[in-house]
Amino acid sequence: MIKELALIMFTAVLIENFIFYRFYGCCPFLGVSEKPSTALGMGFAVMFVMTLSSAVTYAVYYLILVPSHLEYLETIAFILVIASLVQFIEMFMKKFIPALYNALGIYLPLITTNCAVLGAALVNIQNGYNFIESVVFGFSAALGFTLAIVVFAGVRERLRLADPPKSFRGMPIVLVCAGLLALAFSGFSGASF
Repeated sequence: MIKELALIMFTAVLIENFIFYRFYGCCPFLGVSEKPSTALGMGFAVMFVMTLSSAVTYAVYYLILVPSHLEYLETIAFILVIASLVQFIEMFMKKFIPALYNALGIYLPLITTNCAVLGAALVNIQNGYNFIESVVFGFSAALGFTLAIVVFAGVRERLRLADPPKSFRGMPIVLVCAGLLALAFSGFSGASF
């Protein structure tokens, strides 16, 4: 059991990283990755929501939807669960961490529609993970998301010091660097456990 959980973690963080392999969550990846501190805050918020939503959506799916033969409502039910969790974390951050709340701005409520969070819940069901595996996968996918966004924030900080050709300034060089990072992460695809 431990080996399977370690394999799920390794795969979700490095091999099938939600940003660089599945291309889920690219909006906050590009929008909040200008400063490492903001990127880390967004990563922690996504980690909390994705882990908790993996647990809650598993319960909703197998305790409510499957017995009622309403599996076709999984996407709607999962979005409602995720929206509730995001609302909770938004209220928490506004009260206890207002600086981070203001720095994340519009991207915090957008976690509700972040396809990475919904994708984790759907992948859990698609892969037939049990409850523990679902929670581990959700946490690991969020950890991979956080790793990607923080590393990319570091790259973007270095880009401020660079002097690229005029046609590459701004978003073009950012996208080139994102592509290079995705290429670097693809090197993990040949790793075996």
